[in-house]
Amino acid sequence: MAATTRPTRPRLRERYDRRQDAVVRAAARVFAHRGYDQTTIQELAASIDLAAGGIYHYVGSKEQLLELICDQLMGPLLERARVLLAEAAEPDAQLRALVRLWVEHVTEHRDHMLVFQQERHVIERGARWRRIREDRKRFEQMLEGLIAPLHAAGRLGVADERLALAALLGMVNHTAQWYRPRGRLSPAEIADGYVDLLFGAPRAPVDP
Repeated sequence: MAATTRPTRPRLRERYDRRQDAVVRAAARVFAHRGYDQTTIQELAASIDLAAGGIYHYVGSKEQLLELICDQLMGPLLERARVLLAEAAEPDAQLRALVRLWVEHVTEHRDHMLVFQQERHVIERGARWRRIREDRKRFEQMLEGLIAPLHAAGRLGVADERLALAALLGMVNHTAQWYRPRGRLSPAEIADGYVDLLFGAPRAPVDP
């Protein structure tokens, strides 16, 4: 399929963007539960009560749909992280605030995260996915910029700086696998628990 044409008139463009956003979110939900590879555009269309031609009005191909899912996952997170880190604060406070923001974003975009993890083997290579890899790298660099001074000051409970980053990435990204909105811990409590583990800070036990 050829690339879609976004309207130029502001009113039509706004409506188009809103509808495209809804299609992408619905696709993320379906792909997360059925699998990206296992779901055809026709099956996706039936699942969201939209004709296949209607989907192609907003996305040019199934691969573009995956790109847009990744954009909905990474774009807002990067923007919110930049705003947060522009505020003056100590690295430990910024790290805690950033991880809270990050966990909240992952839980709000759980379907997107599950699709990303399913298709990571594809996204990790190929020129088509370079921008998505670069966005992910920029976010990791933000984390590195906070972890490095804390490591240098001996504030972390992990001896190796790269291991600390890998542990944090693994914990937060894996949250999408098990998080439930009505679970015992809120996203903020989960985020604080991850940071406490990184700092090696003991906490009082949480009542079951």
